[in-house]
Amino acid sequence: METTTPPPSEQQSNAKPALRKPEFKKVDQLKPGTTGHTLVVKVVSSNTVLAKGRSVSQHLRHTRIAECLVGDETATIVFTARNEQVDLMQPGATVILRNAKIDMFKGSMRLAVDKWGRVEVTEPAKFVVKEDNNLSLVEYELVNVVEE
Repeated sequence: METTTPPPSEQQSNAKPALRKPEFKKVDQLKPGTTGHTLVVKVVSSNTVLAKGRSVSQHLRHTRIAECLVGDETATIVFTARNEQVDLMQPGATVILRNAKIDMFKGSMRLAVDKWGRVEVTEPAKFVVKEDNNLSLVEYELVNVVEE
């Protein structure tokens, strides 16, 4: 019997993909429609905008949404916190947002972390939040470009 070793391309398929080191971004680098951001931000303020109790079916849990102003030394942006995230977003807390995305709401940017990302409280950061550069106050307009 003859044993052959599989080509290198097949050997690699069994190995787990190597985890990438996160690239930490600054708030002023965020652009509309982008995803996969990892940021370290401080919570400036938190405002609960929706707190619903149980709905018709029993298996649905409470829905809570808070709009939190978060930022770093470059800018601030509104972060939409959902359910358990609301508890972590206390004013003055420093959090790491992993796999965050930019949602557009009424023409302005909102930062959000869905079920594929994480919000982690971390040790207090040394930077001072630059509150006079709020990216959520910049209004964007969708422009369709017609190529001729």
